[in-house]
Amino acid sequence: MHFDLETVRRALQPDFGMGWNLVLAVAPLALAILLFRPNWRRGVLWWLGLVAFCLFLPNAAYTLTDVIHLVHRIRREPYLPAWTVALVLIPQYAAFMMIGWQAHVLSVMRCADYLAGLGRPRLVVPCELALNLIASFGIFLGRFQRFNSWDVVNRPERLALATIADFTRRNPVEVMAATCGVVTVLYYATKVVNRALIEYGEKRW
Repeated sequence: MHFDLETVRRALQPDFGMGWNLVLAVAPLALAILLFRPNWRRGVLWWLGLVAFCLFLPNAAYTLTDVIHLVHRIRREPYLPAWTVALVLIPQYAAFMMIGWQAHVLSVMRCADYLAGLGRPRLVVPCELALNLIASFGIFLGRFQRFNSWDVVNRPERLALATIADFTRRNPVEVMAATCGVVTVLYYATKVVNRALIEYGEKRW
């Protein structure tokens, strides 16, 4: 195994797409922290913020699909040594995807806790399922149709037509349903772990 700084530099070469996706991934978490506070009166500004939250939420879970870029970088010539892929590249992408996924989970949890705090616990599960469905739908539009959150404003007609077309064909619906199932299962599994860590931290400190 031969270590050299040039190889490490290539592996750590900044990826603008990854950096931008990370900014978009944490955006819904920032909105969730801002919006879902018991003392914020739900006026016009709050509802506009909620719309923005729903539009940007898919960007967080979308980072899981960026494993495709990891595969592309591994296959890019000149090939990186195996040790660089294992010790540098994979941990880099794993951290990126973990941050994005946690942003999704914590955003939805924040919304669920907000509803519970308002005395509406019956809305928690439907809200979680709805937000995971929105995220799954957004993942499909982003990965397969190459739409972005702001296309709701920039290209509303094209987005609407593509959405209608997708829902009238079998394959897109099956892909979205499968994506929703994976996202929902992963969400509840991660939520359990997060709750346990939060409770442990509260008892510890």
